[in-house]
This record gives sequence, structure tokens and C-alpha cells, in this order.
Amino acid sequence: MQDIGDILSNRTLLVALLACLIAQVLKVIVEFARHGKVNLRALVETGGMPSAHSALVTALATGVGLSVGWASNEFAVALIFAIIVMYDAAGVRQAAGKQAKILNQIIDEVFRDEYQFNEDRLKELLGHTPVQVIIGSMLGVAIAWLSTVAAPAY
Repeated sequence: MQDIGDILSNRTLLVALLACLIAQVLKVIVEFARHGKVNLRALVETGGMPSAHSALVTALATGVGLSVGWASNEFAVALIFAIIVMYDAAGVRQAAGKQAKILNQIIDEVFRDEYQFNEDRLKELLGHTPVQVIIGSMLGVAIAWLSTVAAPAY
């Protein structure tokens, strides 16, 4: 049971998870500002402003850098991990979302009411725009830095 306590007392992990949670809550606020209604699905959906993936991994990398040093191997691993996640969020997943949108449009236009598909429509909002990734990463870095100012224990 001590291992679970160690995990729950890992400040770097907790700050990264906090950054992700704040980003997800901000998605609800952004959706409300854009559409005038509360969309609680934004708390668990992928895509949207800001990127929670980016906030999570940049807060993690920043926390690792602050706690064990910017020249450490651990920071290097966290930074490369963050870059891969952000590239995937803005690249591969964004492209998959565009493909899903086109496939849904083809189904709507070609088949109309002639054919009933057994599968649900493809999810179109999978990835992030580069701006969403940048804002999410800035949020993650800011939260990690602010956590050192609020309670300097690194």
C-alpha cells in the first residue's frame, strides 16, 4: 500500500494531471463561449481548445525538468515524449478527423436514405489544430511553473 501512497504524493504527476483537468474544464468554458450552451461532454472528449494532451505532457516535462534538472536524462525522455504526443495530436489524429469528416459526407451524399449502416458515424473531432496544441502546451508549462511559485518543493 505504500507504493500507492508514493504515487499519490508524486508532485510532478499530480501537477501534470491537474494541468490536464484544467484544460478539460477550459474546453467546457470555450464551448460555452462559442455556442452559448454548456457541453459537459467536452470534459471527456478528444479535440478542442485547449489541447489537454499538450497541457498534460508539457506540465510533466516541465515538472521533471524542475525536479531533477534540465540536463537530466529523465527530462530528455519527458521532452521527447511530449513532442511525440503533441505531434500526434496535431498531425496524425487531426488528419484522421478530416478523413472521418469526408467519409461521413460521402455516406450522406451518396447513400442518403437508400442504405442503413450498422455502424455509428465516424468521430470527426479527433485531433487538435496547431493553435490548440500551442495553447495547451503553454497552459501546461504555466501550471507547472506556477506550482513551484505557489508551493516550492522541487
